[in-house]
Amino acid sequence: MTTSRIALVLVALAFVPAAAAAHHGWSGYDVSQVLNLTGTIREAGYEHPHGYVKLETSGKTWLVVLAPPSRMENRGLPRETLKAGTTASVVGYPNRSDPGEMRAERITIGDKTTELR
Repeated sequence: MTTSRIALVLVALAFVPAAAAAHHGWSGYDVSQVLNLTGTIREAGYEHPHGYVKLETSGKTWLVVLAPPSRMENRGLPRETLKAGTTASVVGYPNRSDPGEMRAERITIGDKTTELR
């Protein structure tokens, strides 16, 4: 193997831990506690591995982890729907270690509910 190929492999391997850390397992969420939240989207991301919204409720602002963008798009939840200022309701589970994060099972915007899992 040439020096340039070795360098390329090493650079590629350097990104593996970052990608693994970015995708956390679902065991970190407490499925025994169902949350039903309604609030205003303050920020949204439509990127891999999962989309997200920051949902401002009456008590606090939640980081709501959504599905991957391809699944949201296929199920009728395009990027444009998740815009700041929009009211949304989410049903999901709280993160076991981060009290400000939840994983959404479904999201309702307007009269449309999208199943995310």
